[in-house]
Formats: sequence, structure tokens, C-alpha cells
Amino acid sequence: MTLTKAEIVQILHEKFELPMKEAVTAVESLIEIMKATLEEGEDLLISGFGKFSVRQKRERRGRNPVTGEEITLSKRRVVTFSYSWKLRAKLNPAPVVVEPKVTAKAKTKVKKSR
Repeated sequence: MTLTKAEIVQILHEKFELPMKEAVTAVESLIEIMKATLEEGEDLLISGFGKFSVRQKRERRGRNPVTGEEITLSKRRVVTFSYSWKLRAKLNPAPVVVEPKVTAKAKTKVKKSR
């Protein structure tokens, strides 16, 4: 499921008891600040969440997947996202490592193979 802008506004309205107009203004303002920062080519760092960076992609050869015709893709700027270690830890909790039991039979096999 995707979290939409409207849902974020609704959460702010309910959780912080903000009037709906103020919640909409807050979300819209935040998004505009984020877009303006990235348009200027600056990185956007949100502590505990991640970093948005603008990368320059060079002009390159490509292929039209429908016709197979070779085309030149123009240079462009793209936004990349690197998540923080805190978010990584929440998304991928540390796995429980279970050591395999070594039986007496397995120990003798290891000794014989040397």
C-alpha cells in the first residue's frame, strides 16, 4: 500500500489535532521546500530517515524497446535516495544467527579429512 499526500495530511490532522487547512499548508510547504532544494542541485538530508541527492547522468546510447531502434538518451538529472542506518535497522532487523550443532560423527569426519 502507498502512503499518499492526502493520507499524510489526514494523519497530521488527527494525530496533532491541526485544523485541516493548516495540515494541508504544512505538507504542501514542506514538499515545496524539498523540491526547491533538489532543483538547486543541493542534497536533502533528513536525519534518521535518509538523504536525497541529485546526480547528473551523461548522454548515452539506448534502444527503443518496442522497435529496437538505437536512440541517444540526453543527459539529465536524477534524484537518488540513500536511507539512514536507523531506517535500515527498522526495515531489516538483525537476523538471529543459529549455529549448527556439531555431532560426534561430524567431528570425526573433519579429523579424517585432514
